[in-house]
Amino acid sequence: MIWDMWKKGFNAWEQATAQYVEKVLSNPGVLTPAGAMLTAAMKTKAATDKAMSAWWSMIGLPTRRDQERSLHKLNQLESRLYDLEEKLRS
Repeated sequence: MIWDMWKKGFNAWEQATAQYVEKVLSNPGVLTPAGAMLTAAMKTKAATDKAMSAWWSMIGLPTRRDQERSLHKLNQLESRLYDLEEKLRS
């Protein structure tokens, strides 16, 4: 009984809140600055990633991209090795 009352109250609150948030988030006065802020954040992240990659390369360590390439090659080799083992078993 208490659970049902709580659930009804929660559902009413959630519905009212969802309607309000939907109105706020569809307002161009909110969307335009939010979009600009997101764009700025992504540009900052891209610049930071580029700087970190250059720094890692400068001190002679592999960058994230280098590590991903190596991991891809390792997975290819592992797959080929598995295929050869299967052929030998046949």
